[in-house]
Amino acid sequence: MRAAREQARARGTATQQKKQARRGGLRSGARADGRDPLPLGAAINRLITERGWEAPAAVGGVMGRWPQIVGEDLANHCVPQKYDEDARVLIVQCDSTAWATQLRLLSPQLVARLNEDLGHGAVRHLKVKGPGGPAHRYGPLRAPGSTGPGDTYG
Repeated sequence: MRAAREQARARGTATQQKKQARRGGLRSGARADGRDPLPLGAAINRLITERGWEAPAAVGGVMGRWPQIVGEDLANHCVPQKYDEDARVLIVQCDSTAWATQLRLLSPQLVARLNEDLGHGAVRHLKVKGPGGPAHRYGPLRAPGSTGPGDTYG
């Protein structure tokens, strides 16, 4: 008789779990557990951690705080374009060749400062690009190979 009662209870528990699963799963009770809703910031942080997006998210924050990291003068003339996560390279575009040269000279100190902020090894190299020149296509007849002065565009 005792064995029959235990089997009936086991069947009843399994039936209740199936009904709860059909109704949308177990409900959260009065105490906090893993099924409770999270604040937006906590949910985003959890998603970033689960997906392994810590480094790209940190670099995105650096791009938003670029003037505070490099200083106002440099930030007015040099803008970060993108971050290559595989090679750990930050690509920066400058508005003149003089500022591009200046940034190339400062790149070791800037990489060290970025790694202090992001964590060791987040940025290995800084790729500096000079300004892009105009298209130089002024009509149907154009002389090939004539691109203009080379010292001003890159």
